[in-house]
Amino acid sequence: MRPAMELAELLGEAEALTIVCHNNPDPDCLASALALGRIAGHVGIDERRILYSGEISHQQNRSFVNVLDMDLREFDPDVVRDRPSTELLAFVDHSLPGANNRVPEDVPVDIVIDHHPADDVEGRFVDHREHVGATATILTEYVRDLDIELDPKVATALLFAIRRETLGFLRGTTPDEHGAAGFLTDRADSSLLRTLASPSVSGATIDAIGDAIENRTVKGSVLISHVGRTSERDALPQAADYLATLEGVETAIVFGIVDDSIHLSARSTDSRIHVGDALSDAFADVGSAGGHREMAGGEVPLGIFADYTTDDAVLVSIVEQVITARLLAELNIAEE
Repeated sequence: MRPAMELAELLGEAEALTIVCHNNPDPDCLASALALGRIAGHVGIDERRILYSGEISHQQNRSFVNVLDMDLREFDPDVVRDRPSTELLAFVDHSLPGANNRVPEDVPVDIVIDHHPADDVEGRFVDHREHVGATATILTEYVRDLDIELDPKVATALLFAIRRETLGFLRGTTPDEHGAAGFLTDRADSSLLRTLASPSVSGATIDAIGDAIENRTVKGSVLISHVGRTSERDALPQAADYLATLEGVETAIVFGIVDDSIHLSARSTDSRIHVGDALSDAFADVGSAGGHREMAGGEVPLGIFADYTTDDAVLVSIVEQVITARLLAELNIAEE
């Protein structure tokens, strides 16, 4: 039986669906949640909610929510605990309770649809495809298989998510993404698509990207940089995307201090490096990190770093030295 049919059967037994996005959800997560809600409505579930935790701070993500008029609610653990058997809990674009989400680890998940690397994924329905380029690709397949008529808003959301997740079909793209895009293009609103692709950028984001450019260090084909302390968490992947285009650079890693954590974002086109494994191996003992061969991220609590000094400049210097040293050691690059 096709996955879409299995999903529809499970949804058909329920009266309510709670979809939980991962922390700081991006277009792939948001569009997938929107599409899953549409599928649930198609099989007769009237009570549907989409929850998120963290912040929607990236200007493109904020634009996505506002322009598409998404009804999002902040995550409340009481909503997912002790729920009735007729209410299903779904994850899209993430897989494990407590990993990049605030769902308690002991809460069972009914539906998991994801394309990120993960082990021991459990659920009554699990569609975990690490080989595809976007979770939105999987949801598009479901919509096609179930012969659901898409309104332009959902079609635009899915198409934009696939384009964004694959950097315009240049990163981690498979034939599935091209097939999904072909299906969605005639159903999407081209004007809405252009609006989503051109959001305004905050001054703080530009400043953070500027700091990453100024602080860059290049060793061979590897670029490592930091933005110091910033309130713009989502400036890190934007800076990594930009710096990865520098001539001669095949791997770009950018980190910075956001609130009480060190955040990292990495991009690579080097076939010798699995950047997700590299970040995981470098920081597994002190935080959480991982991702795909070409795109990855991580978070390390400041912890003991913050105990050394109350001077922010000194703290940034210490963090820079330690994080850079770990990255160079993992990538087997000698420090000068």
